[in-house]
Amino acid sequence: MRFCPQCAQPLRRLELSGKTRDVCMDNRCGFVNWNNPVPVVAGIVEWNDHVILLRNVGWPATWYGLCTGFLEAGEMPEEAVVREVKEETGLDGTLQSYVGMYEFHRRNQLLICYHVTVDSNEVTCPPDEIADHKWIHIEKVQPWTAGTGQALRDWLRSRGIEREMREFGEVNV
Repeated sequence: MRFCPQCAQPLRRLELSGKTRDVCMDNRCGFVNWNNPVPVVAGIVEWNDHVILLRNVGWPATWYGLCTGFLEAGEMPEEAVVREVKEETGLDGTLQSYVGMYEFHRRNQLLICYHVTVDSNEVTCPPDEIADHKWIHIEKVQPWTAGTGQALRDWLRSRGIEREMREFGEVNV
């Protein structure tokens, strides 16, 4: 960002609160780009000892991940994850448990992860958002090092399953 989104004055990189930040030089404006992470929910969606993995439109053919999405205004994370499961799979989810919170530095996101169960594996993915899906048995699902893979690893551990983490895109294909 080169210009202030509030007053259009040039921004300058300054040390502020222990980090280098973009700051508006107009004292009347006072804008600071704090670069706060965006909250994202993720669901480990389970049916009959299987976990669904989704491939987003635009991802390479080998990339699959958990059901994820952004919170909407006035929505709590528990509501958002159930809504996202419905939007991305067409399935009604039941919230089972909180798995954990994870940093995803590459996208500047804070991942809030849950375990969600569904009563069916009859998925209807929106074609403009989800290119493909697959159900992987929990004994075979492989966590990955990026983003939501850490949540999957921790959830598997809670079930007594230890898995080595692999690079994203090299697993579950």
